[in-house]
Amino acid sequence: MSPTGARFARAGGGWGLAVAAAGAVGACERIPEVEALHPVLARPPDRIEVRELAPGTNLGEALLSAGVGVGDHRALLAAFGEQADARRLRPGTRVSARWTRVPERLVGVEVWTGPDTTVVIEPAEGEGRWSSSIRVTALAVDTVVAAGRIENSLWSAVVNLPDLADIPDRERLVWRLDQAFQWRIDFSRQLRASDTFRFAFELNRRPDGSTHSGTLLAAELSVSGSALHALWFAPTGDDQGGWYDMEGESTRRAFLKKPLRLAYISSRFQSRRFHPVLRTWRAHHGVDYAARQGSPIQATAKGVVVRRGVSRSYGRVVDLRHANGYRTRYAHMSRWAKGTAVGSAVAQGQVIGYVGMTGLATGPHLHYELHRGGRPVDPLNVDLPAGDPVPAADLERWERERDDRLAILPPRPGPQLARSRLASTSR
Repeated sequence: MSPTGARFARAGGGWGLAVAAAGAVGACERIPEVEALHPVLARPPDRIEVRELAPGTNLGEALLSAGVGVGDHRALLAAFGEQADARRLRPGTRVSARWTRVPERLVGVEVWTGPDTTVVIEPAEGEGRWSSSIRVTALAVDTVVAAGRIENSLWSAVVNLPDLADIPDRERLVWRLDQAFQWRIDFSRQLRASDTFRFAFELNRRPDGSTHSGTLLAAELSVSGSALHALWFAPTGDDQGGWYDMEGESTRRAFLKKPLRLAYISSRFQSRRFHPVLRTWRAHHGVDYAARQGSPIQATAKGVVVRRGVSRSYGRVVDLRHANGYRTRYAHMSRWAKGTAVGSAVAQGQVIGYVGMTGLATGPHLHYELHRGGRPVDPLNVDLPAGDPVPAADLERWERERDDRLAILPPRPGPQLARSRLASTSR
């Protein structure tokens, strides 16, 4: 063999063959013979039609737009109805129909009913029959903890945490904190600069790498030097669970602290106040919350609608009757929500209307009143009954879980604005 050599070299991330020649051109290697292969016929790929529900459209219209025939249309809607309510689908919901090409026939429909759930509809035995099931995306769950000091508001303190920048729904965390403490504290008026917070929550990771926050496991607010706690616990037989304080008392109260999530107090309960429209002095037996036009108003307690109408002073107004002689009033609404006809039962936190400026109002706000035994009381300074404590049968398990929840909270923050770290890995 002529002075021709060969060596393997790593190049471009793979192994390549480098040939070095010295002097005359080296001998040629024998080229191997290659047999002709018989053609392989590939199956034509399926055709997939994807639609998104536009405002004012429904699932049936999306299926027809994707090419579903009248023969399958009714059966597909019936199969979907076994798993979910088509009337509750929101604009933007994705609907996918899959077709084979040869022969062309519909072989499946998928409807994304939530960020992690899909209703899958497939052919069943029998001509024109379909079956449905729910596919839940497998999630990995991390526990993330964070702590911070309030400078302007809790919302800005949490949303602007640098170490939570990779979490897309930080606003949801503020909403969770508000849910946990809404019966104990009004974020809009009781938090002060230099108050601190710390909390732990579950972070759900999807296979594609996207995330969304889950259950708030534990939280502490230090308000004017006093610590308030909300620790998640699910008593036996309770599918939902709830938050409890250090002593096992429910953080839930019979009434919410306020009927709006994002609002500030523009006028308080007063025996004598100058009316901005009537230009006279009169009693103000309620609290005014200034908020954006159309902001949702929630019932502060479980009750029954006893009044829904329009008056010159209150504009659009709703009155609710509650247990133990309590009654609440919500005035100046722009419109009422569904399910608020007189005699309707409403749940605590249910949206009953939307902020407006009907009646005697100079700007969009909600006028809220609380009556007890037929007399108006100050909603901001009334002692309201608590919810049920941890059941006696669950106390031992509660104490273990309470201590575990507290153990994962980070230290209270020092002078620095905030800190955050990953507390545990996927389970």
